[in-house]
Amino acid sequence: MAKELICIVCPRGCRLSVDEKMNVTGNFCPRGTKYAIMELTHPTRMVTSTVKIRLKNGYYRLPVKTNIAIPKEKIFDIMREIDKVLVVGPIKIGDVIIKNVCGLGADIIATKNMEE
Repeated sequence: MAKELICIVCPRGCRLSVDEKMNVTGNFCPRGTKYAIMELTHPTRMVTSTVKIRLKNGYYRLPVKTNIAIPKEKIFDIMREIDKVLVVGPIKIGDVIIKNVCGLGADIIATKNMEE
C-alpha cells in the first residue's frame, strides 16, 4: 500500500506517493524523493521553544531553536531539557543556550537579542 505525503521542502507542496519499495512519485524535483525517504525512514524536525531569561527589570521568555534538525522521537526529551533552563541576560541572537542537548550534537540557540 502506498504512503501519501505532501513535500514541505519548498513552497510548491508536491503530493508524493511512496510505495513499499520506496519508489517516490509526484515530485517535481529530486529534493522531494530525498524528503519522502527521510520522512518515512528517519523523520527529523527543528525544535522551537522559549526559555526563561532574567533581565534587570524582570523575568521574560527568550525564543530558542535547535541549530540542526533532530530525530523526531527526541523532541520531548529536548523539551524537558529546555524547560529546566534559566538564562541571565543580555543574550544575542545565535548565543548557545544548551550545548549538545541530549547528546545529539545539536545546540539550543537564541533567536532574539534580549538586553537589559
